[in-house]
Amino acid sequence: MAWNEPGNGGNKDRDPWQNNNKNQGPPDLDEVFKKLSGKFGGVFGGKGGGGDVSSFGIMIVVVIGLLIWGVSGFYTIKEAERGVVLRFGGYHETVLPGLQWNPKFIDQVIPVDVNTIRSLRGKGSMLTADENVVEVEMDVQYKVVDPKQYLFSVTNADDSLSQALDSALRYVVGHTQMNNVLTTGRDIVRKDTWNKLEEITEPYNMGLQVIDVNFLPARPPVEVKDAFDDAIAAQEDEERFIREAEAYEREKEPTARGQVKRIEQEAIAYKEQVTLQAQGEVARFEALLPQYRAAPEVTRERLYIETMQSVLSNTSKVLLDSQGSNSMMYLPLDKIMQQSKQTKSVESMPSQSDVNSTYNTDITINDTPVRSTRIRSGRE
Repeated sequence: MAWNEPGNGGNKDRDPWQNNNKNQGPPDLDEVFKKLSGKFGGVFGGKGGGGDVSSFGIMIVVVIGLLIWGVSGFYTIKEAERGVVLRFGGYHETVLPGLQWNPKFIDQVIPVDVNTIRSLRGKGSMLTADENVVEVEMDVQYKVVDPKQYLFSVTNADDSLSQALDSALRYVVGHTQMNNVLTTGRDIVRKDTWNKLEEITEPYNMGLQVIDVNFLPARPPVEVKDAFDDAIAAQEDEERFIREAEAYEREKEPTARGQVKRIEQEAIAYKEQVTLQAQGEVARFEALLPQYRAAPEVTRERLYIETMQSVLSNTSKVLLDSQGSNSMMYLPLDKIMQQSKQTKSVESMPSQSDVNSTYNTDITINDTPVRSTRIRSGRE
C-alpha cells in the first residue's frame, strides 16, 4: 500500500521527505579528515588512526608527486627552432635549441621554426593601368626571424603577409601597362611588388623576412589569348631580328675598319712613293745640270734620245730606217709585241751603256722630207 493512499493518515512517519529532513545538516569536517587519515594509514601499514604514520604517508605522496612534476618539465628544442616561453600566459623569454626545463602548469613553451624557407603564393584577376584584365600569380619565399613578433605582433602573421602580398601586387599591376605585365616589364613588376610588400609589412613588425619574390608567367583572359599569343610572337621575332642585326654589325664592323686601315696605309705608301719619286727626279736633274752647262747641245740631244726611247718602247709602232737598202727584212712581230708588253711592266729606264751611237736619216714620204732618228745599240 502506498504511503499517501487514503486511509493512511496516521502513517506520516513513512513519508520519505519528512524522514530525510529530520536529521539533515552540514557534514562534520573533522570526521571526514579522520576517515581519510585512517584510510591512508591503513594503506601504509598503520592502524587507521596513527597521526605520525599518516603524516609520513602524506609526505611520501607529496615527494613522489614533486618528482613526477619535475621530470615532466624537461623538453627539447630542435636545432631549427626557437622556443617562446609563456609564464601564466604572458611572454617570458625565448630559449635556444637544446634540452630545457620549465615548471609544469606554470610555463608554456611554443616552438617556432626559424630556419625553414616558407612559401606563399598570391594570384588573381587584376586590372592594369590601361584598363585590361590579366591573370597574375606571384610566389613569395620568406622565413621567421623573430619568434616573439611572429606570434604576438599580429593574430596570424602568415595570413597577414598573404593579404599584404595581394594588396602590393594589385597596386603594382594597377599602375603598369598590360604589355609590360605580360612581356618586357616583368622584372620591373617583380621588383616593385617586393618593395611595396616590405613597405606594407614594415609597420606591423611581424618578425618575417622576405627572401625572394618570383613573378610567375601572367596570362591574358581566355577570350583574347590567341591575339595576345600572336602579339608576343611578333615581339619575340622583333627581338630576334634585332639580335641578328647586332651580330651582323659586330661581324662587319671589324672588316670595314680593316679595309679603312688598309686604304689609309696604301694612301700613305702612295704619298711616300710619289714624294720620293719627285725627290729623285729633282736630284737627277740637279745632277744633270752641271753637264748641261758644260755641253748644252750634247746634253739636250741625249735627253731627247732618252725620252724618245722611253716613249717608243711603250708603243706597238715599229720605225725602220731602210734608206739605201733593198734587202728584205724579216720582222718577228709576235716577239716584238711580247717584248713591248714586257717593257711596259718595267719602270726603270734602260742603262746608258746600252746606247752606243745614234744617227739621223732623211726619208721622203709623199714628196715630204722627214728626218728619222735610229738608235743603234751594242747588241746589233
